[in-house]
Amino acid sequence: MKNISAMHAVNWLIDGLPSEEQARVLGRCDVVALTFGDVLFEAGQVIRHVYFPLDGFISQMTSLDDRRPLEVALMGNEGMVGETLILGVPTAPMRAIVQGSGQVLRMNAADLKQALIECHYFLQTLNRYLYVIMRQLPQMAACTHFHEIQPRLARWLLMTHDRSSTDTFHLTHQFLAGMLGVRRSGVTIAARSLQIRKLIDYRRGEITVLNRRGLEKASCTCYQALIVDYDKQLRHGQRINRN
Repeated sequence: MKNISAMHAVNWLIDGLPSEEQARVLGRCDVVALTFGDVLFEAGQVIRHVYFPLDGFISQMTSLDDRRPLEVALMGNEGMVGETLILGVPTAPMRAIVQGSGQVLRMNAADLKQALIECHYFLQTLNRYLYVIMRQLPQMAACTHFHEIQPRLARWLLMTHDRSSTDTFHLTHQFLAGMLGVRRSGVTIAARSLQIRKLIDYRRGEITVLNRRGLEKASCTCYQALIVDYDKQLRHGQRINRN
C-alpha cells in the first residue's frame, strides 16, 4: 500500500472532480499494486472493493456453459471496476482479472456508498460512466458477432495500448484467442497479416505496436465509437486514446 500524496498517474473519473470532492474521494482510497493474473472477484461474489486504475488494466470476463471465458470489457485509468455497487447491487456480474500490472485506487464498498451521498459530482460522473458501460457492452457483443478477426484484433491491441505505458505487451496467441473468443489459428493468421503490413511486430509472445495510425485504420469502427461515447458523456477534457 502506498501514500496517495506520492501518486503521479491519475484516474480520469476522479481527476475531473471539483477539488473539494476529489479530496473527499481520495481520502477514502488506498493505493495498491495489482499483478497480472490477480482475480479481483468472480461472477456472483460479493464486491467488497471498487477499483479505479491509475495504470495497468483490468478485464471483465463472462463464460457460457463449459466454454472458455470471453472478455467483454477492458478497464484502464479511464474507468473503474465494481461499478454495480453504484446501483446498490453488491454482487459481481462478471469475473474481473488483472491483465496489465499496475497501481489502482481501492475503495471499500461502505466508503463508496458514503462518498456517493456526500459528493454530488462524483455520483453524477459515475452515473454517466455507467451509461458508457451500458453502451459499450452491446457494442462489443455486436463486434464479436459481425466483425472479422483481424479488425477486432487491431481494436483490442489499440485498447490495450491506450491503457499501457509501453508499446510492447506479452500476449500469446492462445491468450488473445481467449480474449477475442476465437480459435488460436484465427489469431495467428490475423496477427501475421498485421505484421506483414508492419503495423505490429510479433516475436515469442511479445507484440510491439509499430504504427499506431495504421493500426487505427485497420481496426473496426467499434474502436472509434467507444472513444466518442466516452468523450460525449464524460467531458473532463481528457481522452482515453493517445494523440
